Amino acid sequence: MSKILFIADLHGNMPATLALEKELDRICPDDIWFLGDAVGKGPESDKTLDWVRANCRHFIKGNWDDGCVWASKPDCTDPGPNAFYCGQLGQERLDWLESLPLEDEVLISGISFRLFHGRPVDDNYHSYLSMDELKPGFTDTQGKTHGGFISADCHMPYIRSTDLGYAINTGSIGNSLGVPRCHALLIEGIPGSEELSPVSMNILSIPYDNELAARIADAYPLPNREAYKTEVLTGVYSR
Repeated sequence: MSKILFIADLHGNMPATLALEKELDRICPDDIWFLGDAVGKGPESDKTLDWVRANCRHFIKGNWDDGCVWASKPDCTDPGPNAFYCGQLGQERLDWLESLPLEDEVLISGISFRLFHGRPVDDNYHSYLSMDELKPGFTDTQGKTHGGFISADCHMPYIRSTDLGYAINTGSIGNSLGVPRCHALLIEGIPGSEELSPVSMNILSIPYDNELAARIADAYPLPNREAYKTEVLTGVYSR
């Protein structure tokens, strides 16, 4: 059995990211997938992106990653709030983000999982959706239907069983909706195996210093700073 960790939505929150890093020393994952949105919203997008590049082995682009890339283009006449993140990231990081795929797949213990962030390649699959509303997420952009999907984007973790298979969301490392902790997905199984065998799927819920995250935001000219601080302190979204 191997331990495979899926993370997403770090959003410039280094206190949350470092809390995850400390937990990695305990669980010792064999592989780490990044499912999008290292950047945006929070004050230290350059640091969280560098952490992803240093610690993950597989990468998928999220909607904020894609939005910052778009905002950095010469033909973008109004980058809006993304101008702050683009300036912080610099061209080399933006070029790396642009190179990332929008979806992938992984086979674990006989289950083929479609991997994607949510937007921009698909919908944002929230935890409260019906089974029928979740069904499109099982089929990738090439028309292949999988036995499960693992997405992010909604910032709220869940593991749901449907008639097509498992619908799973990693939750958010740095900008959780609901419980304001650092969340990630840990799957234990046999990677690459087509034979059906036992598999374990668990949500990691890791406390971090939310007050520190809010104080760090005050040190930067961060767009929508007060909304971000409310989110990391309470898990309640004000915008």
